[in-house]
Formats: sequence, structure tokens, C-alpha cells
Amino acid sequence: MSSQLFTPFPLAGLTLANRIVISPMCQYSAEDGSATDWHLLHLGHLAVSGAGLLMIEATAVEAAGRISAADLGLYSDANEAALGRVLRACRRYGKAAIGIQLAHAGRKGSARVPWEGGGSLTAAEGAWPTFAPSALPHGDGWQIPVALDRAGMTRIIAAHVAAARRARVLGIDLVELHSAHGYLLHEFLSPLANRRTDDYGGSRENRMRFPLEVAAAVREAWPRDRPLGARLSATDWVDGGFSPDEAVAYAAALKSLGFDYVCVSSGGFAGGRPPNEPGYNLPFAQRIRSATGVATRVVGLIVEPNQAETIIASGQADLVALARGFLDDPHWGWHAAEALGLPPDPPPQYDRAVAPAWPGAALRPRAST
Repeated sequence: MSSQLFTPFPLAGLTLANRIVISPMCQYSAEDGSATDWHLLHLGHLAVSGAGLLMIEATAVEAAGRISAADLGLYSDANEAALGRVLRACRRYGKAAIGIQLAHAGRKGSARVPWEGGGSLTAAEGAWPTFAPSALPHGDGWQIPVALDRAGMTRIIAAHVAAARRARVLGIDLVELHSAHGYLLHEFLSPLANRRTDDYGGSRENRMRFPLEVAAAVREAWPRDRPLGARLSATDWVDGGFSPDEAVAYAAALKSLGFDYVCVSSGGFAGGRPPNEPGYNLPFAQRIRSATGVATRVVGLIVEPNQAETIIASGQADLVALARGFLDDPHWGWHAAEALGLPPDPPPQYDRAVAPAWPGAALRPRAST
């Protein structure tokens, strides 16, 4: 049986073994921005999951850009060394290419980790100043951010460049800019967070200006033979917010700068609720792909192998990304291959756990189709 989901896909000088991507997932388990043993376990296991690309979680480009004090970062020598340890283990045993999502939390930073309730830290809890295009809080109970001036914007551009250079030294295969989910670059894009009256606010072109300045600087720093992409929120799901039309324009601008792909997500601001429907971002991804010609990855309630297969075979997107699907089933890639009539490709240490070596493989529930 043939499968489009399991065909290779070229991006710049990298060819992914298949179209399955493990989406970046915050783990809130770093120490001063540095990866820990948790990351070794988490990423190491996913590196042998059957996916073509494993994305490292949203990784802060400066300490003030962390969502929480437990966020991963790539802004110090210690951060670089700790992540290098994790990458060496992933590369030694894993088959997946490895990418990293560079991020700045903006006004959604200085927060508690989710299992401690989320929301803004208090001064007594160690809050730090946050930054945004305008001095507007993320929501009730959130601290008021500092509206970035030109010096602050220049600092953040330099921080993205420095993080990209560290990623290059580490031999990471792919870099992705996080301009979605209500974080800093998305805050500039959206009228919900950007009320500036200078050249960086107002019109669509002005709101795109700072994210594109960051993108251009990272494009200059990142090797052309390694893929560079961006995640965007195609809609805020709030009236008056960033719109699908604007998402098309932003994706086209990124492509013109030399970006190799976009990952299409949505939402991120208070009050914006996507529909609880499988593949709810697909119409946006298909529209961006058709209008711009840029390679497109889609995320959002992609759960079943046949669903993923249909997305690729029908041309709705070039790549599919799963997050919680891989947390639920860390071998989703193997099980998808089985469901689509293909042999799974585990590491040799696990060969005995798949058919025909293990008779139990025929007895356990198969991945849903």
C-alpha cells in the first residue's frame, strides 16, 4: 500500500523522511533556561517515535522572554551546553531531524507554570518585567507590559540572531520563529495587542514591520541550506483581531525573505476559542498554501492516521504536526505506518515489539484509521 504521509519531503538542504512532525510542546522543566534530565527523557523518546521531524519546544531568546521561570532558553553558554547534551543523545539513537522554535513570550511572560494555575506571577513570586508593542495586559490579573521602544526592539532582534547562531553551532537542522499564540511577534501583528501610532502600528504593513525585521535578521544569520520557517496564528478567533487575509500577506512576506515554510495554527489571545473540530486549521493552511506557494505545515486536532494521510494526499498541507497526540502515544509514527499498511521503523532495540516478531502486535488495538 502506498502512502503520501510516509513520502520524503525536501526543505532547503534537508529532506525529511516523512511528513509527520512532532509539534513544539512547552515542558516547563528547565532550570535558568537550561535543559534538564526531563528534556533528555522527553526528547530522546520522541526522537525514535517514527516522525520525520522533532521540534524542540518554544525556546526563549532572552531570559525576559520566557513564559515561566521554568522555560527552556537559548541565551547563555550554559543553555547551549545543556541542550547540546540532550541533542547528542537524540542524534545517537534517533532518526528524526531536529528543529527548534525560537520565541519571545512578550506580555504573556512572567507567568506561573500551568500546573500551578498559570497567570501572572506576583512580585513576591519573582515576577520580572514583560514587554509588548503596547502597554496593554494580556488579560485581567496580568501585569502591564513595557511598551517597547526602538532600543528594546533592537535588543530583541539581536537576541533572536544570537539564539539562531547558537542553534547553528549545536547543529540543529531547522529553525522556526514563533509568531503565533499571542506571544511577542504575534502581539505586533494583531490589532488586539498593537495600538501603536508609530511606524510599527496601525496598518497591516506597519504591524508586520517588526516581525519581518526579526525574520530578516534571522534569515541572514541562519544557513541557507538549513530550513527556516515560522509558526503563525491564521486568526485570533476574536472580532477585530488578526485575520486570515492578513495571515496570507504575512506568509507571502516571509516567503519573499527566503523562509522555507510556515506552520499554520490559530488563536492565542484572551477570548479567542477555536472550534473543537478535527483539523480546524486546515482551511487556513490550504488557503495560505494555494495563495503563496510556500510549503505549509498544519497543526490542530490531527489525531488519526487516515486523517493525516488525507491532508497530505489532498494537498491541503505539505506536513502535519501533532502535539498531544504524541504525548498520548509516543510511537504514533509506528502505529500510523501500521494503520496505513506499511511496516513500522523502530530502532533495533525495539524490533521485537512489532509484527511479525511479536505475536502480541496482532492482538493489541491498532491505531485508529
